[in-house]
Amino acid sequence: MEDPLLLWPRILTKAKSVWLRTTYPFAAFESKVSVHHSCQISRTLAKFIWLGKNVYLGPDVWLNVIAEVGGDVPKIKLEHGCKIGRRTTISSRNRIVLEEHVLTAPSVLIMDHNHEYADTNVPISEQGVTAGGTITVGKNSWLGYGSVIFCSQGELVLGQNCVVGANAVVTKSFPAFSVIARNPAILVKRYDPASQQWIRSNR
Repeated sequence: MEDPLLLWPRILTKAKSVWLRTTYPFAAFESKVSVHHSCQISRTLAKFIWLGKNVYLGPDVWLNVIAEVGGDVPKIKLEHGCKIGRRTTISSRNRIVLEEHVLTAPSVLIMDHNHEYADTNVPISEQGVTAGGTITVGKNSWLGYGSVIFCSQGELVLGQNCVVGANAVVTKSFPAFSVIARNPAILVKRYDPASQQWIRSNR
């Protein structure tokens, strides 16, 4: 028999999801979205966040937005069926899009900017952030435990059905159907439609 005390966190999560839907000014908050009660989302920044149908945000997820540029267009977009693992941080200055059914393990970091550190006479905490770039993670991709997807400039795109290994640090684009690992990340395997197999890369 399941521990009856586990019902309480579920009730809190349901209540928080309803509260967010009805009181926060999200760019979109579609049906069957579940946000764990421990997630951190600012009410004033919710207008920059777009949550599609059946999106799930696990415990201690943080959706952060730098709202200094770009008007009111969504800066974080989680499309239909995205599942975001516990302790994941998504921090956007420009635009981060996770397409349909992207899955993240715990402790993933996705960030399209960095702290500025050009002036050594000023504390880094007071220098703001860099201009950064944009990030798109293609549909059905899987981001492994502790992986980092970071774009310092330009556009970083992971094509659909990519797999990012645990603790990999991804700072450049990779094509669809790639297995990516290591720090810095390299291509490990590609899916071959002809043989319907994952082929190890020679790189």
